[in-house]
Amino acid sequence: MTQPAGAGTLFIVSAPSGAGKTSLVRALRQAHSGLAVSVSHTTRAQRPGEEHGRDYFFVSQDEFARMIEAGEFLEHARVFDNFYGTARSTVEAALAGRKDVILEIDWQGARQIRTLMPGCRSIFVLPPSREALASRLSSRGQDDAETIARRMADAISEMSHYAEYDYVVINDVFAVALAELGAILTTRRLETSRQAATQSALIRGLLG
Repeated sequence: MTQPAGAGTLFIVSAPSGAGKTSLVRALRQAHSGLAVSVSHTTRAQRPGEEHGRDYFFVSQDEFARMIEAGEFLEHARVFDNFYGTARSTVEAALAGRKDVILEIDWQGARQIRTLMPGCRSIFVLPPSREALASRLSSRGQDDAETIARRMADAISEMSHYAEYDYVVINDVFAVALAELGAILTTRRLETSRQAATQSALIRGLLG
């Protein structure tokens, strides 16, 4: 899939559960304009405090299967015992409108996206230590010990794919990690090809 000149950039952000990815992305949106977050579809149960259409689009397994059959997903994958997917239409519309899009997905989905959209930028968020990650997973108070142990094992497996990404951010001090994410976003927006498209009138005036 080729993006037209001047279109926004798709940023993929992946992280193990408990690394703080969602909080970082939420803060990044507040700090930078022209940044949209693609809300994924999922078949998992809605958790307390989550809102349909804001955190996820919560759908049944039958509806998810229908969307796969109709080719409505840019990527989809099974994570734990549930399915997650990114609707193609919402991402393409935002990019065409010159908005940058952040997509929070796991490494499986990231592989699919990189194949379809090689112009994307991918970022992996790591915790500062295994102990810190275990503490964050336990502090949620929503899972029993067996579930936490399984999530920890899955997190280690997820982290093993960090080298497939363009950038790695360590979320130790939140403000520092947020600044590093912002630097990646700004660097992309200042690339010559992007500036030539978005600042074309200015450049013509300077050279004309």
